[in-house]
Amino acid sequence: MRICVVGDELATGVGDARALGWTGRVVARTHFARPAMLFTLAVPGENSTQLGARWEAETAARFGPDSEVENRLVVALGRHDVAAGLTVARSRLNLANILDVADANRTAAFVVGPPPGAPAEGDRIAELSDAFADVASRRRVPYVDTYTPLAQHEQWLADLAQGGGTYPGQAGYGLMAWLVLHTGWHSWLGLPQDEVA
Repeated sequence: MRICVVGDELATGVGDARALGWTGRVVARTHFARPAMLFTLAVPGENSTQLGARWEAETAARFGPDSEVENRLVVALGRHDVAAGLTVARSRLNLANILDVADANRTAAFVVGPPPGAPAEGDRIAELSDAFADVASRRRVPYVDTYTPLAQHEQWLADLAQGGGTYPGQAGYGLMAWLVLHTGWHSWLGLPQDEVA
């Protein structure tokens, strides 16, 4: 199995002293029958329009060409659409296009939504997360809402504050990983969930 994670710097775990981020923690808690390859393909500051322009070429170089390889795509959406001033309609279309191309390529997709950031952006990020969730739902693609459970979570807010209000630390990435692991990750991979605690 080859899993490509495409997204912004949050996908790499920037701000995590252990350098694991949520992706490293999720993979550490996932027991594959055979060794899997995980590729984190992140671009700092990237919005969904920019992601839509590059993801296919970058994943194609890493996905297996033959039928014996299972190719999986994780779309890790960040908060940069807000700063870029993209409309919710444009953000929706960007994700829809990514998921439609992945489906046409017979690549199973999994979407992780944007987590809370600066309080002033809270309403826009919440609206963006809801829009992304709707796009994924319409395509029967698993979606992890990281905004709603973390927006008022004391540990997340404290961790974010320690990181200057932009990036979480170990605790924050741990919370994101827990949400991913408990929102269909194992079933998406066709694996038992008995390892999740």
